[in-house]
Amino acid sequence: MNVVFAVKQYISKMIEDSGPGMKVLLMDKETTGIVSMVYTQSEILQKEVYLFERIDSQNREIMKHLKAICFLRPTKENVDYIIQELRRPKYTIYFIYFSNVISKSDVKSLAEADEQEVVAEVQEFYGDYIAVNPHLFSLNILGCCQGRNWDPAQLSRTTQGLTALLLSLKKCPMIRYQLSSEAAKRLAECVKQVITKEYELFEFRRTEVPPLLLILDRCDDAITPLLNQWTYQAMVHELLGINNNRIDLSRVPGISKDLREVVLSAENDEFYANNMYLNFAEIGSNIKNLMEDFQKKKPKEQQKLESIADMKAFVENYPQFKKMSGTVSKHVTVVGELSRLVSERNLLEVSEVEQELACQNDHSSALQNIKRLLQNPKVTEFDAARLVMLYALHYERHSSNSLPGLMMDLRNKGVSEKYRKLVSAVVEYGGKRVRGSDLFSPKDAVAITKQFLKGLKGVENVYTQHQPFLHETLDHLIKGRLKENLYPYLGPSTLRDRIASCL
Repeated sequence: MNVVFAVKQYISKMIEDSGPGMKVLLMDKETTGIVSMVYTQSEILQKEVYLFERIDSQNREIMKHLKAICFLRPTKENVDYIIQELRRPKYTIYFIYFSNVISKSDVKSLAEADEQEVVAEVQEFYGDYIAVNPHLFSLNILGCCQGRNWDPAQLSRTTQGLTALLLSLKKCPMIRYQLSSEAAKRLAECVKQVITKEYELFEFRRTEVPPLLLILDRCDDAITPLLNQWTYQAMVHELLGINNNRIDLSRVPGISKDLREVVLSAENDEFYANNMYLNFAEIGSNIKNLMEDFQKKKPKEQQKLESIADMKAFVENYPQFKKMSGTVSKHVTVVGELSRLVSERNLLEVSEVEQELACQNDHSSALQNIKRLLQNPKVTEFDAARLVMLYALHYERHSSNSLPGLMMDLRNKGVSEKYRKLVSAVVEYGGKRVRGSDLFSPKDAVAITKQFLKGLKGVENVYTQHQPFLHETLDHLIKGRLKENLYPYLGPSTLRDRIASCL
């Protein structure tokens, strides 16, 4: 499974199938992001794509010498745009690719609009998601539910994204979902409906072990996203914000103009690819090594270009040197800003108390440490609220629960009402009444033994003690121990019937 490779293949095939000649790539807002995640502009330029345009742009010029490759989501809005385009074509020929299933009625409308017969082909290429890393994708959806129920538009988009993912990976899965979540069940049913309706698209070659789609709800573990993370990619996401591989550094003190926005992509940045999952201490050491390597390769100022050979060698090596220079500048700036924020917000001490709240059961110590941090002026209102949220989730039903006092401490610290309201909201969202799991006190003997042995062995890094509940869920799934009464199958439950239902 490699979602980056899957999307890249689609884009490559679009460009190759249009044949030789100058091309324009016509996209919508979402497909622009999808393409930019897997290809740089310079890489696409090498494939004779010389112009990038938005389908909704009103001021595009007529360029009859260009072929148009259209990569669009099959929305009503985009279909209308293409119909308008075909009635007054700006380019010589059109290759139209939709990122998901398009209705026959829409295809008919396009055919009727193509009076000048400029359309060479219309196809479905299922790259309808943002490929972040080979094993990670996103739909860039914020706020998909209203209360505990799906927002209808977001349910539709999520279903489309998931089914496109399955089609791009050529998988027809068995589906399991989290029983305690009505939202997970609803999504599972919608995906199943699409597979049933479009069964011809899902007729892939049988595999000995059929693939599995497991749909989970974040409310089962509201702890993990509240903790500060200490690996490179996670820290960038948490502290700086990363959107489609782009980081806005414009607010960094003293930032140079060319570093106000930088791109971090494992596809095009070897240092990032090798360090994105390493912890912060290791990254600091590796940045130092990168700098030293750069200094060795840096052309000496007094280097003399006395011969044609000297000049040729300099010109050949310059692009590589310039690229390395850009990589060094970028990562030194990013890591420097992360380090500044960690110090400014006292995050090492905050993280230590977060880990205590997530992994230990010493109520008195946890309460004392939270109160101490709430008095610290370096601790931001956001971090203060997160600490109290973690406390509220862990000690929700503790006999000595001191949440009212902590809420008063937040008010006294000047934490805004917006953040204070999140404390009750997170309990409503992921509290004991809602979640199907017990995050803090494992009941079965195996889990208790593991926790005991972990305690005896000690923890190498106090900032990474916590293990997400997802780790345990996937471990049980891989070993065939995931309980069907908690994570039922959608449809037949015998293995033979499960396989047959996907064929």
